[in-house]
Amino acid sequence: MIDFRYHLVSIVAVFLALTVGLVLGTTMLQDPLLNTLQSETADLRGQSEDLRSERDVADKVNAGADEMAEAVSSDMLDGRLTGLGVAVVTAPGANPEVADGLAARVEEAGGEVVGRVAVTDALVDAGNATFVDELSIQVSQDPDGLTGGPYEKAGTELGRALAAAGGAGSGDGDAEGAGRATEGPRDVEETSGGGGSHDAEAVLDAFSEGGLVQVEGDPAVSADALVVLAPAAGASDGADREAVNAVLTTVTTALHREVGAAVLAGDVPSSRGDGMLAQARAAEPEFATADVTGRPMGDIIAVLALAENLEGGVGAYGIGEGVRGFLPDPLPAAREADDAASGAAEEAATGGRGGADESRRTVRGGE
Repeated sequence: MIDFRYHLVSIVAVFLALTVGLVLGTTMLQDPLLNTLQSETADLRGQSEDLRSERDVADKVNAGADEMAEAVSSDMLDGRLTGLGVAVVTAPGANPEVADGLAARVEEAGGEVVGRVAVTDALVDAGNATFVDELSIQVSQDPDGLTGGPYEKAGTELGRALAAAGGAGSGDGDAEGAGRATEGPRDVEETSGGGGSHDAEAVLDAFSEGGLVQVEGDPAVSADALVVLAPAAGASDGADREAVNAVLTTVTTALHREVGAAVLAGDVPSSRGDGMLAQARAAEPEFATADVTGRPMGDIIAVLALAENLEGGVGAYGIGEGVRGFLPDPLPAAREADDAASGAAEEAATGGRGGADESRRTVRGGE
């Protein structure tokens, strides 16, 4: 018969076993366990120090590369964009300081920044798609021939308004200008005076007054080429980022089709995952891309990529996914001053910009 003494002995045995286990654990196992943990901690600390040293070396190498890029930039860019008007288009979330740097490199290459067009959040907002579509049709000179979705239409009309006369966007149907607003914020009959440049200005005004873009300078009918700046890393997240970048890629493709040469520039993160450069490269575009923009060497590469695109080359440059190389090889040829003057004379003879070189206003730093 089980009595109280049996229960008492069982409880004492259990506690005795626990005590013996604790003693064995803290004596026989303590030293090996501590030694193992200390060894692993030392290894991790060593790896951390190695990584920190490698980062410091990489930072010094990058700083040296930027210093060297600054020293050789004049030789590398000299004459690459001679006599060309370049419009800088910035996406929502693009870094304005990077845009300033790109504009400076364009001018260093002999080009002229004729204006800036900042795409706003309103244009890429899916809730405004119907408005974007209707406005694009409203300002179009050929609404029946305007095809594609809302953003392709918007990019087409903006491109036609920016494209220099005689450029890619000045076909037979655009003989009187890049676009004509039949209705809207401004009455074209009151502002155009029958001139194509005024029609293009009315298109830009319509998009500007609709809150879809912000225009600086006087880029209407003045752009021979485009620099498009992608959103900076962290500008948007998740599904919204993917959708916004898809819209921006569509707009950029349409702009390039109308204006001609273009480079899509961005930082390295934008070349990964659902970043804008990654999406654009996946579609194998006809415009150039550069993904190290924001550093002196990256800005130089973007301008060289644009110059190559002017010659018909399509390159993806930088260090991101899907690049052809770090920079164009061989480098694009410099444009001769005689060639630039000949092109300007031809444009004037065809009733193009009509003295656009005198009327252009270079825009840097928001001036």
